[in-house]
Amino acid sequence: MTAIPEVSKSRPLLGRAIALAVGALITVSYVQSARAEEAGVPTAQTRPASDESIRPFRIHVDQSQLDDLKRRIAETRWPDKETVGGISQGIQLARVQDLVRYWGVDYDWRKAEEQLNSLPQFVTTIDGVDIQFIHVRSRHPNALPVILTHGWPGSIFEFIKTIGPLTDPTAYSGKPEDAFDVIIPSIPGYGFSGRPTDQGWGPDRVARAWDVLVKRLGYTRYVSQGGDHGSVISDALARQAPQGLLAIHLNMPATVPGDLMRGINSGDAAPAGLSTAEKGAYDSLSAFFGRNAAYGAMMVTRPQTIGYSLSDSPSGLASWIYEKFVQWSDSDGVPERVLTRDEMLNDITLYWLTNTGASSSRFYWENNNNNFSSETQKTKEIKIPVGISVFRKKSTRRRRAGADRLILPSSTTIRWSGADILLPGSSLNCLRKNCGLRSNPFANSAFVPARLPSGPRYVISTSDDPGGFAFSGVQRHASVAPGGWWSAPAREPRLPACRLRCKRP
Repeated sequence: MTAIPEVSKSRPLLGRAIALAVGALITVSYVQSARAEEAGVPTAQTRPASDESIRPFRIHVDQSQLDDLKRRIAETRWPDKETVGGISQGIQLARVQDLVRYWGVDYDWRKAEEQLNSLPQFVTTIDGVDIQFIHVRSRHPNALPVILTHGWPGSIFEFIKTIGPLTDPTAYSGKPEDAFDVIIPSIPGYGFSGRPTDQGWGPDRVARAWDVLVKRLGYTRYVSQGGDHGSVISDALARQAPQGLLAIHLNMPATVPGDLMRGINSGDAAPAGLSTAEKGAYDSLSAFFGRNAAYGAMMVTRPQTIGYSLSDSPSGLASWIYEKFVQWSDSDGVPERVLTRDEMLNDITLYWLTNTGASSSRFYWENNNNNFSSETQKTKEIKIPVGISVFRKKSTRRRRAGADRLILPSSTTIRWSGADILLPGSSLNCLRKNCGLRSNPFANSAFVPARLPSGPRYVISTSDDPGGFAFSGVQRHASVAPGGWWSAPAREPRLPACRLRCKRP
């Protein structure tokens, strides 16, 4: 492939960061495709490890697979109804039945295929495993490459609706210098990427593969964004600090100090000395690990065992993933308020058709670390600029506990309200109702800061109604030392009935 020229070092990277943050607010759409070998595309097993070619990729699932899925759905043997009124025993029978019945009768996978095939897709072999990815180049010169990494139970199509704002910012009231070239890979064991047959494909190895991928495309400078597994992989990239990696952005930061994390894991009460907001975050994480983290414990310890049911039962797979939409979307437990059934089923169907229930779970086994702990994620080893976004939902807000302690010293940290949405009432509801935008854990907001040699190292960006965060030390209008950071005016995208404005630091 033709090499991409190096990005000019004089470009205002923060201007692009604002474009990336705005683009990340666009609704996610969970769509992927069938496994490479099942779609007739060469896999890692049919290519020598030395093959560095980049091959075009297109999806078409054989109709027999779709027919088999519908047959299995129709033959589902349902369990008896839960004995409680809420979700404390798991996702309710009636809700799963409603989703699965729609899946078997009205859902159309071909629309998902069409959406995916409208984008430039490729596959290349790295370290013996096929990596499938989307690569969209901006029409604007000197666009900054960004690699976007999904998590579980997400997919590369979390980012589909961010592609337009990132690659073509002028269509969203941005500037040409805000443009990105976008690279969206599937983690090995997910979607179209190959399923590793050996051990060791944890965050560090995936991070090294991502650096190879970016440079194989001809880039010499780039930034990385991730949420969930993507955050852990981006952390690993930052620790490795390969030549050309300028900065990372995370929307699931590992900010909890090790001593607090040990107390949370042990079920201890919050220690004295925490602020009110930090205690709330501590208690929220304690509740999460005590009552809602069994899925992770299963995948960390027995991914193969859970894989049997995920590979054989459509309703089992659907309930396993749908419960996370219920708990993790910013929807007050009703994900249909922010995601269509088709969007959720695109993601669920991807896992089914690719038969990646076990292989995707295995990434947890390979990682086997607390992803919220600054100690286990070794964040002190990260020396390049880091951007962090914090959203209004409790599941993301809790992760701010400790960000003002130990790991983000004030001498290297600025805090700003760069993604605040200034609207009457609930900003997120306004976006959902009037702009077609949605907020959930898989909508990977991206704010990628750039630093001059004397500049600060971390940025914390809070996205909520003004005043929505009360963590000690957070400045709603942070000042920036002259020469410390590049910045650019925020722009208003052309959206109906809503005004989206970003505050500058």
